[in-house]
Amino acid sequence: MSDRAGILRRLGEQLQWDVLVIGGGATGLGAAVEAASRGYKTVLLERADFAKGTSSRSTKLVHGGVRYLEQMNITLVMDALRERGLMLENAPHLVHDLSFVVPIYGTFGLPYYGFGLKVYEWLSGKFSFGPSRMLSKRDTVAMLPGVREEGLRGGVLYHDGQFDDARYAISLMRTFEALGGTAINYVEARGLIEQNGKVLGVKAHDLETDASFELQAKVVINATGVFTEQVLAMDGDRESLLSVSQGSHFVLPGTFLPTSCAMMIPKTSDGRVLFAIPWHGATVVGTTDEAVKGAMLEPRAMASERSFLLEHIGRYLGRRPKPDEILSMWSGLRPLVRKGGGSTSKLSRDHTILVRPSGLVTVTGGKWTTYRKMGEDAIDHAAEAGGLRKEESRTKSLRLHGWSRDLPAAESERVYGSDLPALEQLSVKDPALDAPLHPRLPYKLREVVWAARYEMARTVEDVLARRTRALFLDARAALEAAPRVADVLARELGRSEDWKTRDLETFRTVAAGYIYEGE
Repeated sequence: MSDRAGILRRLGEQLQWDVLVIGGGATGLGAAVEAASRGYKTVLLERADFAKGTSSRSTKLVHGGVRYLEQMNITLVMDALRERGLMLENAPHLVHDLSFVVPIYGTFGLPYYGFGLKVYEWLSGKFSFGPSRMLSKRDTVAMLPGVREEGLRGGVLYHDGQFDDARYAISLMRTFEALGGTAINYVEARGLIEQNGKVLGVKAHDLETDASFELQAKVVINATGVFTEQVLAMDGDRESLLSVSQGSHFVLPGTFLPTSCAMMIPKTSDGRVLFAIPWHGATVVGTTDEAVKGAMLEPRAMASERSFLLEHIGRYLGRRPKPDEILSMWSGLRPLVRKGGGSTSKLSRDHTILVRPSGLVTVTGGKWTTYRKMGEDAIDHAAEAGGLRKEESRTKSLRLHGWSRDLPAAESERVYGSDLPALEQLSVKDPALDAPLHPRLPYKLREVVWAARYEMARTVEDVLARRTRALFLDARAALEAAPRVADVLARELGRSEDWKTRDLETFRTVAAGYIYEGE
């Protein structure tokens, strides 16, 4: 059971950590698991909630990246395909195979994409998710009901992975705890402790209690994604390292793509890749690729992105959705490492490790699929920078919390893996917790209790956005469910009526950005 007071006590009792990680997204959690699995005393600080930023806002794909193959970034593709295979082995409750169909409209598209996706399959080697094959027009229409038939020549079927990004992050956090690590959310690193030009720890601030304290560590890792430059600036480095790209998504009713297959458009009119993917009975459509200035915690879909998505949904899925058919919309920011000019869609998704003269280690760039390799590389550098004993990586075969192959059919239940029986037991003890969170959502009240007791959920948003995916699936339903969630959460956390009022208002402000109101 999560005990925030106990965690804070441990932070005060530990005189020096081996590794201190700033950032609780995919990169930071991956690095923390890597460090703890090697036996290093490790602590992770997250100033908001785990996976609050980019790591909960992906297209929900575990993939090598067909686009990067076309750009001839073979190393990135092969690394990602290998890591995709490891994610399936180590977290089968969170990662699964998904069939993709590429509808082909151009004269030379069938041989071009047929060969390219066969190469994609070959590059995955023993980690292949399944063979690719070319499809007739009839088979393409059968596998993608409602796809635009005008000019359709056929299609190509290939396989890639799908996952629940935020639930994967929570599984990493719990894996880290099981390995002896200490993780805490809503604690901000506000400065670095430096002596004689060397970083010796961080100045931390608990956003819940307003308490400040210092944490000493042999090495500090900056794994803050699009906020990387803010931490580097604490160490006196104000050079521009990243370009930030925004990707936005719409969530539509499942009737827009009534199939178990996903659709991939490899090149839209402006050269982007577009996906339409089944998820929890709905259809996720995205993503865009727009350069933005700077980083923000709650990015919003721009008018140009909304127009792009509406136009291409109409072009490829038969019709433009009505405003109330857009169940949710969300945007995420990608940290792209600069390697010259050009559009953000052509910048590298490779990761970069920087070791400052002070010993501060920064890991940035990359993509969700390669999080484990990023963590391994970061800890290799951190061990050297911090003078830690040399230990080999063990994470290639490390099963994540909840690992199970005995899984239910319901996607919303499968993500709990081996925890599901204990979760269900909550409803046995208190039948009221078996009530649905909302008629349009696949969740039950018991998941609020579970999130508070075992997954460090501290706010209504934590529960509705990242412990469940309610806000991402149906923002209006999430808003309607919020008061019930607040009641249960307040009871679990011992919160006051004033806290409920404030937290609900905060959630409503955030949720407003997920609701499409029309152009």
